[in-house]
Amino acid sequence: MAVLYLVEQGATLRKDSGTLVVSKESQILQKIPALKVNQVVVFGNVNLTTPVITYLLDHGIDCVFCSTTGRYHGRLFSTESKFGLLRQAQFQAVSNEAAKRSIAIQMVRAKLSNQRTMLMRYARERSDASLESAIAGLQSSIERLEKASDVPSVQGIEGYASTLYYGAFRTVLKQDLGFRGRVRRPPRDPVNSLLSFGYTLLVYGIQAAIRTVGLDPFLGFLHATEYSKPSLALDLMEEFRPIIVDSVVLRMINNNILTAEDFEPSTERQGMIRLKQEAIKAFLRYYEERVQTEVVHPDTDTRATYRRCFELQARQLARVITGKDPAYRPFLVK
Repeated sequence: MAVLYLVEQGATLRKDSGTLVVSKESQILQKIPALKVNQVVVFGNVNLTTPVITYLLDHGIDCVFCSTTGRYHGRLFSTESKFGLLRQAQFQAVSNEAAKRSIAIQMVRAKLSNQRTMLMRYARERSDASLESAIAGLQSSIERLEKASDVPSVQGIEGYASTLYYGAFRTVLKQDLGFRGRVRRPPRDPVNSLLSFGYTLLVYGIQAAIRTVGLDPFLGFLHATEYSKPSLALDLMEEFRPIIVDSVVLRMINNNILTAEDFEPSTERQGMIRLKQEAIKAFLRYYEERVQTEVVHPDTDTRATYRRCFELQARQLARVITGKDPAYRPFLVK
């Protein structure tokens, strides 16, 4: 199963029997069997025909609409839900402070552990005091998590550790593109622009997995529940950030696949740096290659793509919420 990214401005997605066809000005750009698509992400000015929209709704295929730079507009999905009891249990779990704390700790533990593992891989190749310091700081933060008394305390530890991590992230970049630390709103340098774009794609993928399982993406454990904020998707993406997005960003920057010439000032927001059109296409190729990589899932001990692991983690969380599993087991890499 794959994600269909629609990037070509002015293109049209239509359905021809069992095939989804992307065309522009009578020229066919892409054909893909409809049965192989489990999500559609639309960037900017791309048209979807009514038969395509009907097919996506009938088959429960998530369709995300965003700007050309990935800024979220909305999504298309059927309003029918068969998971009322699961969502009721989720609401009860979110209202239980002890349950929230336990799940939040495991999610942050996985994020920091996977960040530490990534930095350790680079530390084997070079001797760097700041890198070693960050690795030690991440380990110390992981050990402090169990003593956190509530979710805000967990968030505080995560925030401190993230500062350490992105400080070290700077040292493993082989191009100086102005990255000095994580800046989100808006991203003011190429590396932050890549990270933000990648994390946005990751949220889309996680949210699609959550809806497949039947959980409510807006009721989270680590992230506060706020209007229009997919808190649970942000929760579950934490453990995948370093091993999916950060990994792709480092690969593309350190191998000069993308350089400063692939970025430009945004016309949507002052001070924001964004990817050019061809750079977006390149990033999507490498991102999709990464999420389609097969790994051994630590919980099931079976091989699955990273994208499939999104759903497996959401299903495991659902079992915890309904009392079928005693505790959430996050996705950890070695």
